[in-house]
Amino acid sequence: MATFDAVGGGKANNLIHCFLDGTWSTIKGSFTVVRDFKDVCFHSYFSIMDDLRLHDPPNREPYEIRLRDIPGACMIGLLGIMVDMPIITLIAICKSPCMLFKGWNRLFHDLIGREGPFLETACVPFAGLAILLWPLAVTSAVAASIISSFFLGAYAAVITYQETSVKMGIAYIISSLSMFDEYSNDELGMRQGSCFPRHRYRKNESLHASSFTRPASFQRGSQDGKNPPSHATSFKNGILELKPLKLLDHLFSECKHHGETLVAQGVIQYEDIKESQSSKGGRSRIINIGLPAYSILQALLFSAKANSDGLVLSDNTEITTENRPKDKIFGWFFDPLMILKEQIKAQDFSEEEEQYLSKLVLLLGDSRRINNLDNQSPPLDQRKRAEINAFARRLQGITKSLSRYPTARRRFDDLVQSLSDDLEMKLGSTQSANKAQMQYVRSGIVRIFSQRSFKMSKITKNSRRSTIG
Repeated sequence: MATFDAVGGGKANNLIHCFLDGTWSTIKGSFTVVRDFKDVCFHSYFSIMDDLRLHDPPNREPYEIRLRDIPGACMIGLLGIMVDMPIITLIAICKSPCMLFKGWNRLFHDLIGREGPFLETACVPFAGLAILLWPLAVTSAVAASIISSFFLGAYAAVITYQETSVKMGIAYIISSLSMFDEYSNDELGMRQGSCFPRHRYRKNESLHASSFTRPASFQRGSQDGKNPPSHATSFKNGILELKPLKLLDHLFSECKHHGETLVAQGVIQYEDIKESQSSKGGRSRIINIGLPAYSILQALLFSAKANSDGLVLSDNTEITTENRPKDKIFGWFFDPLMILKEQIKAQDFSEEEEQYLSKLVLLLGDSRRINNLDNQSPPLDQRKRAEINAFARRLQGITKSLSRYPTARRRFDDLVQSLSDDLEMKLGSTQSANKAQMQYVRSGIVRIFSQRSFKMSKITKNSRRSTIG
């Protein structure tokens, strides 16, 4: 993409820019991916483990680990790897020519008929590049099948342990081959079904219906295989679908805006930012959890007042069920926020109650400030105060889950650094003003004492003269 931009951008020395443009950005992007992976391993993982360790198990019963079933499960998992890896690798290699020629056939058909990726003129160079690089895509698909076969076979250990049955584990090993064969046939438009048998590997299928269940798109008749879905969708007529990372960027820009305001008001103090930047920054709930929750609450209040069906951002962008990201992870955050927005709309909080809820969401991690806030809170009955506290805890719980999202930790560190710089500038200007004022006072005191000393020396000289006379 950077190569096409360099050629079409009217730059001098196009040959040099074709090689240089995009190289450094790719290197920086790879380092960013490594850092995000580190944050997931050392922040998100331990945050989830803390919740599991501190919260009570379901039904207040401890988790039971059956040690006697672990050796047998490990043996079946090893057997699954030994069986699934070579057979799935053989299936993927045998079907790779079909994927290669069918993909080329589809791409050339779209090229001639100006359909699919060739519908827009601007996308023709990229679609032509896709034709040239299609063998690389096929090779990557075969490599992905080989890698996935390891985990597909190792999952037999989980089946054996959950069902406490070696027979069920062996049945899963055979069924996994059938599932992979069926999925690959459906994806390539080949004959449905599989030559491998598919046994029942769960004692109670209803409890595990979500695992390895065939989607509805794979259960169509043979007629759908002859008429594959059309990809001729124009970018001009497409629905504007928001991206999760773009929304995450907007959230942290809102956090920066509200954070600067709260720093100027003195609500967020210098100790909060320093604690967030320390090695134990996860303990600072005011910055780590409270500030993002405060920003989300302002968006919920604004959306409830605007009577919106979705979530209205500060730039008047409205997130609804139609244009929201289709990622399942994003739905875990978006759907509870919509329920919370409807509950806030039904409560019809007054302005004082909204201010109290906003400060409570921000300061919920600091018991000393919460006590001061309760003393300054508007007169509320016990039921209303309990409802507001429940809203604050629920919103902080959603925000804590959102902080485990990939790339969130890196963006949060940039936010904290920005707030720290703003606060240091504010403290620096205050200290410089105080320093100038102290210098002015000090110079005034020096002048007063110098005048007094001059008068005293003059009086002393006059007294000496009178004595001598």
